[in-house]
Amino acid sequence: MNFIIEGGKTLSGTVETSRSKNGAVALLAASLLNRGTTTLRNVPKIEEVNRLIEVLRSLGVSVEWHGADVVIEPPEELSLDTIDRAAAMKTRSIIMFIGSLIHRFPSFDIPQSGGCTLGLRSVRQHLWALERFGVSIDALTDNFHVEHRTLAPAEVVLYEASDTATINALLAAALIPGTSLIKYASANYQVQEVCGFLRALGVGIEGIGTPTLTVEGISDINTDISYSVAQDPTDAMFFIAAAVVTKSTITISAAPIEFLEVELFVLGKMGLRYSLDNPRTSDNGITKLVDLHLEPSELTAFPEKIHARPYPALNIDNLPFFAVIATVTNGTTLIHDWSYEKRAIYYTDLDRLGARTTLHDPHRISIEGPTHLKAAEVICPPALRPATIILVGMLAAKGRSTLRNVYSINRGYEDIVHRLQELGADIEAS
Repeated sequence: MNFIIEGGKTLSGTVETSRSKNGAVALLAASLLNRGTTTLRNVPKIEEVNRLIEVLRSLGVSVEWHGADVVIEPPEELSLDTIDRAAAMKTRSIIMFIGSLIHRFPSFDIPQSGGCTLGLRSVRQHLWALERFGVSIDALTDNFHVEHRTLAPAEVVLYEASDTATINALLAAALIPGTSLIKYASANYQVQEVCGFLRALGVGIEGIGTPTLTVEGISDINTDISYSVAQDPTDAMFFIAAAVVTKSTITISAAPIEFLEVELFVLGKMGLRYSLDNPRTSDNGITKLVDLHLEPSELTAFPEKIHARPYPALNIDNLPFFAVIATVTNGTTLIHDWSYEKRAIYYTDLDRLGARTTLHDPHRISIEGPTHLKAAEVICPPALRPATIILVGMLAAKGRSTLRNVYSINRGYEDIVHRLQELGADIEAS
């Protein structure tokens, strides 16, 4: 699929924040803990979710869509012999299945994870975390070989506050009776999502939203449950960036404010005019929401480097949007993308739209603005967030642009063409 954009148009209106990609895929992995029926409500219809549903079905799990809800009914016995390897290898999220499957199998193989091409992405944190519970994981060429004899509660210290490693540790601890402690845990939105789901299933969890999680595991989960996926801060950030670069007045409703506060602080210091109102809580009872009103603004480069850190700081998945924002900002912006070896390199694709970038090394890039972005034909980078910032840039670039092979974007953003059209963007899929 390709996107064709006639850029340079001002946007207007209201867009509702989509439900979370990372929350949804984590909940799909967590559903394997439950022997009862799990109904996940408000699930985004994106390619990453589709791949994991294909994997679940290949294991013998019944998964049915009912509108925006997904109903999951596990069989008595799962079968890993029939796992859909092609689907599993297209998503990094498959690695979170390990934390659930250790409670079903003493020994198994699962395909190596795929997803965004962002350089070396170590899985050692998962290995080190799960080994504390008695699990041994060997990373082979195409598979992870997982085995254990006895699972026991543990105190886990993570090397980094990894979202997916924290979730794997949570899934392991949930069905091990006794008290487990996870230190330097991620407190990011998808982790809070899983914590809320596990608590609803009867697992005791204290410390949600903090770097230390105390888990009171239980011996069995067999509960019919309905749980809603919360709103996605990176979806809201996409529309924040689109409003900034097109100098538009738009409202983003149901924005998960606690996961956007530092981003808005930085943008506010740069000169962005915005206001918040209508505070409320998402369906999951955890995520705080507001309506975010954005106004056309003249921005000046942030005087410090812009970099991501674990929650509650600037989110790693929101960092790339500052690269495209920097193209329309007065001055030079330094972005330090320290966690991935390749992602900052992809930011140089903005040069195809007329941006002026200086890549200092694989992690640091300076972007000089403002730039009058120009239309171009670009092949999508093979990574979700770098691909979306090219799309945002094309919305601001006068003329007809073509963004080719947009699977990377469809992995994480639902119905993005229609939602942009509703705001007045001239965009179509072909």
